[in-house]
Amino acid sequence: MARLKIELPQKILSVVSVPVRITDLNYGNHVGNDSMVSILHEARVKWITDLGYSEFDLEGVSLILAGLAVEFIRESFYGDELIISILAGEMTGSGFEIFYVVHSKRNEQLVVICKAKTEMVCYDYNAKKVKPLPEAFRKILLQD
Repeated sequence: MARLKIELPQKILSVVSVPVRITDLNYGNHVGNDSMVSILHEARVKWITDLGYSEFDLEGVSLILAGLAVEFIRESFYGDELIISILAGEMTGSGFEIFYVVHSKRNEQLVVICKAKTEMVCYDYNAKKVKPLPEAFRKILLQD
């Protein structure tokens, strides 16, 4: 079976920190895959909030998750402070890709815990329709 490999873009938009909580652990005593998805969500919300937006109001549109891939590399444990780089991927007329690199400090060095990608679509929940990616947010994704 071929192993999932996520190729990362170069453009880092932001770096956020998310602590591992005791409730993030599974029966193997490390962060569960479902909890890692929640941690990625937390990182995305922190980034969007730092920009002055929310997932329900991004220049007048909402965001909906259309796709998700996670490449697990190492375990993460209670007490880890995860350092998550958020990177810009491709854009379409109505959406964009966000990539994540999750690091933790081990023996005074940062090690990669996982890489991930989400596909976000701009959406109007009231009309139940896909909406165009706002130009102001497109510029944020294109920042150099």
